[in-house]
Amino acid sequence: MLEDIQLTRRLLEQFLVVADERHFGHAAERLGMSQPPLSQSIQRLERGLGVRLLDRGPGGVTLTAAGEVFAVDAQRLLDSQSAAIERARRVAAGLEGDVRVGYVSILSHHYLPGLLRAAAEDLPGLRVHLHQDSAVALAEMIRNGTLDLAFLRDPAPLSADLVSLDFAVERIAAAVPRHHPLADADTIGLGDLRDEDFVLPDPTALPTLAHQVQLACREAGFTPRSRAVSDDLTGLFSYVASGLCVSLLPERLRDFHVAEVAFVPFAERSPYLETTLVAIRRPDADAAVMRLLELITRRMTG
Repeated sequence: MLEDIQLTRRLLEQFLVVADERHFGHAAERLGMSQPPLSQSIQRLERGLGVRLLDRGPGGVTLTAAGEVFAVDAQRLLDSQSAAIERARRVAAGLEGDVRVGYVSILSHHYLPGLLRAAAEDLPGLRVHLHQDSAVALAEMIRNGTLDLAFLRDPAPLSADLVSLDFAVERIAAAVPRHHPLADADTIGLGDLRDEDFVLPDPTALPTLAHQVQLACREAGFTPRSRAVSDDLTGLFSYVASGLCVSLLPERLRDFHVAEVAFVPFAERSPYLETTLVAIRRPDADAAVMRLLELITRRMTG
């Protein structure tokens, strides 16, 4: 009758040391135990398996055919167990796993490539899955758990169930058609655009930017004359490229190198002529999300 036995890590390690040393006395010394309990453990293992693993002799032991096979499988079991423990610890520490990241369209061209490269270098065990959407939709997806982290530009005030981190500030510049009289100026004043037609940010889709544009123009002494409205930055950019109007846009958009659009810096400094990029998450974000945020902070300030 077979004896019930648990293949504990300790028992497997004891057998493997005996198999390696081919001698109970040497194996017991290596394990830091006396020989009789070690012999009893191996005998109990053999009874539980119902096979003889070792041939005992006066000069030591040799592995039976079953013992040779069991030694290989026992090592695999220990390796698998160690790998499972290590992976669980890495996931708990935020060094391995999946992170679902949302972003608004324009950010994908400048900030996301750098983030993905940095994550691949510093956190190679993380798999980052990307999703593009509007700022309003991304905030809701963070809230309901569909996304883990999202990068937005000047979001509307967030509710208390979301946490934000400012990670970059960009200047806002005048975006004018390439053949506009001001296109080649080194700098201009915002008041120089008082007689222009504007494409304006939609107050619902881009509430912060829309509010800033109105306040900046009011500070410069005029109300912008609306030719069109767009609910995202690419639409604003496209209207300017059409030659129909001007706009106020983050100067980083000049990286698109569209021939029909020129960006001209403003001479004045104003808090309304800056745009903030933020990362948002839930308060209970897991370790992987926090690792990514630490990485962003380090790269931006390093």
